[in-house]
Formats: sequence, structure tokens, C-alpha cells
Amino acid sequence: MKIRCIAIDDEPLALKQISSYISKTPFLETVAICHSAFDAMEYLSKNEVDLMFVDINMPDVNGMDFVKSLAQKPQIIFTTAYTEYAMEGFQVDALDYILKPISYAVFLKSANKAKTWFELNLRQPEIIHATKDSLFVKSEYKMLRIFLSEITYIESSNEYIQIHLINGEPVTTLIRLKVMEEQLPKDKFMRVHRSFIVNLDRVKVIERNRIVFDPNVYIPVGEQYKESFQAFVDRTFLV
Repeated sequence: MKIRCIAIDDEPLALKQISSYISKTPFLETVAICHSAFDAMEYLSKNEVDLMFVDINMPDVNGMDFVKSLAQKPQIIFTTAYTEYAMEGFQVDALDYILKPISYAVFLKSANKAKTWFELNLRQPEIIHATKDSLFVKSEYKMLRIFLSEITYIESSNEYIQIHLINGEPVTTLIRLKVMEEQLPKDKFMRVHRSFIVNLDRVKVIERNRIVFDPNVYIPVGEQYKESFQAFVDRTFLV
């Protein structure tokens, strides 16, 4: 399988470089080269894309605003000469953020991160056995029963997910976060980021668009999940 990519940049030389890097990477395929966000919008309206390499500083509509405007987002790798957008890139669930000038070594490291993401999300997952109040998951050759009320949050970590509990060590299991999300009751659990699901009953403190579970645990709310999470806040918290 090849990952279908588009490159978006208003600088011809930068666009040529990214396109060249995509072409020499065996698991990537260039399906479009776009000189502006408008070109990309037109292409995406008619075609499916897996991964976008997006420059941030472009005239008219910059790359960050363009990504935010998309209802259905491919995976994103931002390319830019500026560091100040890194946190904002994280909030829109970008896979990576690479700084110009970009060497092929840096590009390949970022591309491999995308390859790992696609491999994990297209693989056959482990089976979860779910009941009304608990889950059985496979972890270290054992089937473990986890009560939903004991879960604080669930985190995607490379090839695994980690189920963080109120007490005890996190339970690690080989499964996609999306599969876990589908097994959890939607009135109790919510996906708030590409990498995190939280137990809504355990949400006590929200600070600067982050959920605070303790002084060392801050869960960011991703851009595409803000609306649903804000609806939960409006229903639950007195403001």
C-alpha cells in the first residue's frame, strides 16, 4: 500500500523539494501538487487523500486556517520556517511539524511516523469483550477485566494503547484507539484528541483547553473535538 499525498506550498522551490522527497520515498505517492490552499480545497472536494504536507505561511488562507476549515481531515504534516506554530499544530492533531530548510533525513523520519500511523490504523485489531460495566482486554498474554468506572483516560502510544486507571499501573494492550472508542458508552467516554479518550465522570478541572487530572497529567483537547467537548462542558458545569 502507498500513502497518497498532496503537497501544498506557495513557494515553487519548497514545493518542488517536498514533491521530490515524496517521489523518492517508496511508501509515499504524490497525487497532487498545490500552490495554494484554494487549489488544495478544489482537489479535496473531488478526491480522497491520505496525507498532506502543508506549508503554514501562505497568502490569503494560511495552512493552519486551511486545515481547521476541513470537515474531514487527512493526516497532516506541517512544513514551515517558523517555530511559533508548533503548539497550534499539535492542537489540530497534526502527525508532525517540520522546520524548513528540510533535509531528506528529517523528511523521512516524519514520513516514517506517518507510515507507522497508517499501519496501526489499518491492521486487524485485537478483540475486546465488552459488558455493560466492564471490558476484557488482552495484555501480556492474559485477559484482564477492567471496570469502566476505574478508567481515568485512555492514551494511544505507538503500537499500543494504555488504559490509565484510578489506582494501579496503566494496562497496555495492542489495539486501535478507534476500536476502543467504539466499545465504550458514549455518555461516559469521549474522544478529545487523536491520541486520547477520557472518562467524563473523571473530568474535574479544565485549564487553557486542557483537561487536568493531576499536576502531572494534562490532556489536550484537539481542534476537531472542541465542539463536542464544549457541549459536554455546557451541559455539566455551571458557568
